[in-house]
Amino acid sequence: MQINGSGRAGLGGRRLSPPSSPPGASLDLSSLLPSAWLGGVYASGAPELRKLTFGILPLTDCAPIVVAHERCLFAKHGIESAISKFTSWTSCRDALMTGEAQAAHMLFGMPVAAAVGRLGTEQKPLIIPWILSRNGQAITLSMKHSGTIGATPKELRPRAIECRDKGRPLVFGMTLGPGTHAMWLRYWLAAGGIDPDRDVALITIPPPQMVANMRSQRMDGFCVGEPWNARAVAVELGYTAILSEQIWPDHPEKVLAFAEEFAETNPNSVKAALRAIYEASLWCDDPANRAELVTLLSDSAYVGVAPQLVAERLGGTVDCGNGRTVAELRGPTFAARNANYPQAKYAVWWLAQFRRWRMLTEIPEYLGVAGRVMRPDFYDAALKELGVTPGGADFAPDTLFDGNTFEPSEPEEYAASFQITALRKN
Repeated sequence: MQINGSGRAGLGGRRLSPPSSPPGASLDLSSLLPSAWLGGVYASGAPELRKLTFGILPLTDCAPIVVAHERCLFAKHGIESAISKFTSWTSCRDALMTGEAQAAHMLFGMPVAAAVGRLGTEQKPLIIPWILSRNGQAITLSMKHSGTIGATPKELRPRAIECRDKGRPLVFGMTLGPGTHAMWLRYWLAAGGIDPDRDVALITIPPPQMVANMRSQRMDGFCVGEPWNARAVAVELGYTAILSEQIWPDHPEKVLAFAEEFAETNPNSVKAALRAIYEASLWCDDPANRAELVTLLSDSAYVGVAPQLVAERLGGTVDCGNGRTVAELRGPTFAARNANYPQAKYAVWWLAQFRRWRMLTEIPEYLGVAGRVMRPDFYDAALKELGVTPGGADFAPDTLFDGNTFEPSEPEEYAASFQITALRKN
């Protein structure tokens, strides 16, 4: 489905080379910051290509793209926008790879996976100049587990091992192997002593099909973005075991991705799109706009669910569906707390998780991959053209809910440090 922005009422070189480092060496991520303004990426001027198609999936966190389109913010910055709605991440990936779409709402791990050959056969390098959102996902369990399994995966382990030993492993859905939902699900299960590659079965299901697959009793649980967890609760098929922000507060989630070749050829178009997305992100975070945002997203052209399913997980108190509530939910964040800066350390975290699960059998060049995928040069230039002081890089360690701390300068050690890991220390 494609929605053009110009026909609806109310709608709307040289770059710094990344440093190399020996595999497994401690990393100095500060070396990835641009040290000078060089080449066409920073040149002012009109968009080289005005007509841009943005790929999205029906998820709440596509909001900045929808708002920039519907409120004519893309048009304000010289972009004639169209939105193509896809049902799966693979179809969205293919659209960006073939040029059917010039930009896309994507799982954070997808451009990282493309850089290391883990995103399919027909691949092009992809870049992340902008993080679209943080938080806003959850792990949902089937109601048949309610009463015995709450928020901790340790409560799930006895049942998982019993089913595994009987040859009928528990089945969990995620949306793409190298994507965010797979990583949150794997991380949560492993924190409870459940090996996601040996003790349970993981299957790939597009986000809009999660609830239907639970209804057919194909799955014991799933990890997905909203509003599909809220949908499972509303129809009394599942309950929320844990919200993703409880696993990693303010974790990176979706990104606005471009093909590297397109961005290098059309830097002004990319910067124009980012300027519009910046303004849309601020608008999305403003509580005064909550009702209008819910109306926009719930439309069948975008997410296509009842408005209350979008509204109830944008923040505040959440009904988990099994008698539990979570208060003071931040929910999806689109701009606040330096949400949009393309942090290199997050690409390093993903690579470390790929190593942990042996999705990469060789040690990657962590800095080289992060430097190619994460592009703060575009981000900085777009905001400076708006007269806005850009947010900066964050190299601080992060501690997740299981108490393990990610030190960005020691990714290989981190990957091998878990009790459950496909790697083993020498």
